[in-house]
Amino acid sequence: MIPTRVEETLPELVPFLHAVQARRPDDGTWCEAWTVRDVLVHQAANAEELGRVLKAFLAGTPVETRGFDREAPYHRLSATDLWSAFLRNCAELTDIAAAAARDLPPDTEVRWTGRTVTVPFFAEHMREELILHRWDLTGDDGTAVRALNEPWMTEHSVVSVGRPLLARGRAALSLAPAERVEARLRTPGTADVVLTADADTADIRLAAPKGPATIESDAATRLLLLWGRRPSDPSRWHSSAGAEELRRVRGLLGGY
Repeated sequence: MIPTRVEETLPELVPFLHAVQARRPDDGTWCEAWTVRDVLVHQAANAEELGRVLKAFLAGTPVETRGFDREAPYHRLSATDLWSAFLRNCAELTDIAAAAARDLPPDTEVRWTGRTVTVPFFAEHMREELILHRWDLTGDDGTAVRALNEPWMTEHSVVSVGRPLLARGRAALSLAPAERVEARLRTPGTADVVLTADADTADIRLAAPKGPATIESDAATRLLLLWGRRPSDPSRWHSSAGAEELRRVRGLLGGY
């Protein structure tokens, strides 16, 4: 049973757990090369790291974010111990986030993956991870699409996560010094997501719609594209961009 305080802080936790329980640990997922167990390992390590960094900041002894090698100990756990560790880490993150909300102004800046984020980021980012990786397990079911369509998901991805979304794709494109990629991802009735990249930098921001869209889609599909996913139904997005332009934009959004 999930404690009420955890479910209130991470309302996407229970749907994620049900999606995991409905599949075998060695089943494949929409996240390329990851099994269901790999997704659960990733989430256990995410919850631990978000809590570890915020807790250290609260204690006055800030630490840097660890890389994905933090997942290694969880790969060695039994299925039962992995499940318990994930639930325990989510509960600890909930308690740490509550303490931070009580003791720190919400705009307090905390170091996370080489940049600063604010205090509410930590619980909110775990929520996003639960939504995104649940989609990796289920694909486009109603629960996934409704959650991905939430406006805060796009804002969190663009404003709170931002440039790290594009770092891997920009590096893989190997752009020449004079090359530049620009794109507008549009969902009617909302701000455009504007992407720019050159040989040295990449940027992502929200802006008022202007000119033609590079890719137009519903909000859920746009969110998946931002995170390097390929929606199961290709008719949910369309583009008037040329093949080469579209290839470069999709390359920039190559995964995170």
